[in-house]
Amino acid sequence: MGSLFGELARQATANARREVETYVREIPELGTLDVNSRARAEALEYSVWFRHRTVELAPENDVLTEDDLGYITSMGASRAGSGMSLESRQRVLRVHTALMLREINEATEAQRGGHVEELMRIMSWFAPQGERGIGAYREGFVTVMRRQVPYVEQVALLARSLLAEDPAAEELALVAGMELADHYAVTVIRVPDRPAGDRDLENEIEALVKRYGVPATWYPERVGGGGGGELIVLVPGAVGTARLHAAPDLAPGLVPDLVPDLLQDFAQALGRPCAAGSTAAAPLSELAGALDRARRISRAAPLRRASTRLRPHTLADVFVELTVADVPFVDEWLRTVARSLRPGPDLLVTLDVYYRHDMNRGPAATALNVHPRTLDYRLRRVRELTGIDPGSTHGVRILSSVVALSLSRAWS
Repeated sequence: MGSLFGELARQATANARREVETYVREIPELGTLDVNSRARAEALEYSVWFRHRTVELAPENDVLTEDDLGYITSMGASRAGSGMSLESRQRVLRVHTALMLREINEATEAQRGGHVEELMRIMSWFAPQGERGIGAYREGFVTVMRRQVPYVEQVALLARSLLAEDPAAEELALVAGMELADHYAVTVIRVPDRPAGDRDLENEIEALVKRYGVPATWYPERVGGGGGGELIVLVPGAVGTARLHAAPDLAPGLVPDLVPDLLQDFAQALGRPCAAGSTAAAPLSELAGALDRARRISRAAPLRRASTRLRPHTLADVFVELTVADVPFVDEWLRTVARSLRPGPDLLVTLDVYYRHDMNRGPAATALNVHPRTLDYRLRRVRELTGIDPGSTHGVRILSSVVALSLSRAWS
């Protein structure tokens, strides 16, 4: 055994004690190790064992055995069984990895920077075997967590981690038995009035989640239950073609197909009037912004009883109401629509003339000094670039606002 490995072996117990003390000091949930002698002894024994196995295996680049991985898995299970949160578990792994690297650096300095080959050998061993160890630890933790945490809470944790862009989402998806998508449409179902004890909300959400297989979480209006709140649902969806050319949330067609059925089922189970706002599918890195839009849309959308055919409202449905409320992202949305029309041949001017002539093709074409078929081509081009039909009710509301603001130079 070379001198670097010898130094690591000599310091294994002291380094393990330092690791346990760091857990107590930096991770509140492990502060009990100061008073729980059995748990502290278990943590110390594991820390010493892992350091000795590193020194034993790294010189010849041997891998962790199945027995080794089984022991690591049991430690992850033990942590979950003690009630440790996923956040604290992540912090434990970060602290452990940081301290192991620090110890290697300290041992190298103690040898006055010599034995470069040994340093390279242990570093080349540490990365892949460390990854295998972390995988085993997580497996134990997830297995116990799946057994101990109620399913609806597992799904809620997954939804909240996705909305917070937390890397733990991948692991929570394993706990909940869900496969993560690249894009999600965010739907917020607003329930302004729900008397306390009106039915078991948790059971209703669990039934909904099991039927549709989507992450969802309930945000009460006030702490303590009762009253209203919001059900936030993340539905996997592909990016629509209109999104590629213009802005998100342009048309109801960009909302995944199962959202209306999900909304109807929840409203009927709830038995209370509600309103819903939905966004087009957004990548994982943009879900926080999508939640903000969906939440604002749901608050601007009218309440409807479950007996009516409920549908999720989009930004295209309530943009006038949100504009009046001076919501910044609506202005940016309209700007994006305007920018998407720039590649076309005078499309803003064409739309302006078209609407000024009450969408009458003949007079509009004459005013533009073009053939009616040319006008039809330009209107089709508008639809291709924005995903909005200029002749539809939505189209008139949205595109006339875009034209008015653009041609009046309201935007720089």
